[in-house]
Amino acid sequence: MATQKFGFRGLRATASAGMGLAAGAAVALTLQWTAFHALRARIEHLEQAAQAQRRTNFAHQQRLHWELLSKAMDDPELAEVLDAYDGTVSPAKQRQFLFANALYTNALCYYRMGNMTREEFFGFARSMLQNPLFREYWYATRPHRATLVDTSDEAGLGRMVDDLLVQLEETDLDEWWVVGEPPGE
Repeated sequence: MATQKFGFRGLRATASAGMGLAAGAAVALTLQWTAFHALRARIEHLEQAAQAQRRTNFAHQQRLHWELLSKAMDDPELAEVLDAYDGTVSPAKQRQFLFANALYTNALCYYRMGNMTREEFFGFARSMLQNPLFREYWYATRPHRATLVDTSDEAGLGRMVDDLLVQLEETDLDEWWVVGEPPGE
């Protein structure tokens, strides 16, 4: 009998130890799960803060770009620094090209910031290409766009505008606003 009682007590002790171990593991798992969620929330917060900082930096850079272009448009001597046309355009034409660049860059930044869809950018480009000065600027800056990395947003949008310009020039329609197929997002 004594042996049977000892076996029962040993089994009960083993079961109790197992239950205690399981309970400890559950508590540890719960604590780890809570820590995991806290870390995950912190990482998400840091990613959002980094994204907000990138948007702020981007807006600041856009403002600086505008200020530099404005100075060059106002001062022909400063505009000479930005003469990427080998002296083939007059100072007045170069100021117009600088302004065309500012308009295009502004739309490009709006697109990158998410304030303009690709379709809206297409509409902007289609309307700007109705202006002969903007077309002249676009042709003059083709070599500059050729240096862009093919996979960049800017290169893709530039190709889209190039294709649209070809379509506009090949069409016989007076209704320019229907030329070209707006891209999907």
